[in-house]
Amino acid sequence: MIVVTGAAGFIGSYIAGKLNLEGFRDLILVDRYTDPLKISNYISKTYTKLVDRDDFFEWLNDNHQRVQCIIHLGARTDTIGRDPEIYQQLNFDYSKRIWNSCIRFGLPLIYASSASTYGDGQFGFDDNHSLTSHFKPLNYYAQSKHDFDLWALQQEQTPSFWVGLKFFNVFGPNEYHKGRMASVVYQAFQRINETQAMTLFRSHHPEYKNGEQARDFIYVEDVAQVILHFMKNQTLSGVYNVGTGVARSYLDLTKAVFRVMNIKENINFVDTPADIRDNYQYYTCAKIDKLRKSGYSKPFFSLEDAIQDYISSFLTAEFCY
Repeated sequence: MIVVTGAAGFIGSYIAGKLNLEGFRDLILVDRYTDPLKISNYISKTYTKLVDRDDFFEWLNDNHQRVQCIIHLGARTDTIGRDPEIYQQLNFDYSKRIWNSCIRFGLPLIYASSASTYGDGQFGFDDNHSLTSHFKPLNYYAQSKHDFDLWALQQEQTPSFWVGLKFFNVFGPNEYHKGRMASVVYQAFQRINETQAMTLFRSHHPEYKNGEQARDFIYVEDVAQVILHFMKNQTLSGVYNVGTGVARSYLDLTKAVFRVMNIKENINFVDTPADIRDNYQYYTCAKIDKLRKSGYSKPFFSLEDAIQDYISSFLTAEFCY
């Protein structure tokens, strides 16, 4: 039996589907099942039980003997929220309870961290534990993820095996409910489909031209493969970057969407919204040497191939994974 928290969300529901394809049917899917926009993410999955996140620890206390692993992907992921207490409760305190439960019941733990913990990147994007305390996150979401990474690394008592995965810019099927927080690939597809044009943020940084802001974009299928790798290879615990190791610009991404949709490029620029401008990352790129040393050797989707698959297999077909 495998527990997946955040199972109604983007990455969590995709992982549940991937586990099904790998032959895992005895799943416990944990989330808050109140958002009708998320129903399509889990309705087709094979699972043993849906558990509300508030009831999970009581359920685990009664059923821990049957659990093999906890994949903790549940979190408040809104990067523009202004209430630090929500992030403290859902991202930090809840994760601590899961960590301590894994120790108590002898369970391995895979949890989602975030590349947003690196802040503006002034200290690089290296997952060496000795550098972690230097990072300066730029919003409450990132700070809550960073705080838990720091807390985990300071613990003398740990789960039998644990990894925190710093996801870079993940995109792919099952993010349809995320609204403003959905990936640029998804938003570009929707905007181009409606208007035959796409708008990107203008650069407010002298070192970057408009559209040349760059990210390490990673397809959710690659993220799923990394999680499966650590499920099956429980060797060296720690925090790992999960990105492709290649930074690509928003212009590259947008042009690829136009090509796949077979629509002539029409790209415009607007000022970055004031509420995120001061905390906007202009560049991210994962250092993935540690991930490779853990034994993960699969190649990553190129940005173009991932966009082709996402649009052709999912967005055009309006299909969830």
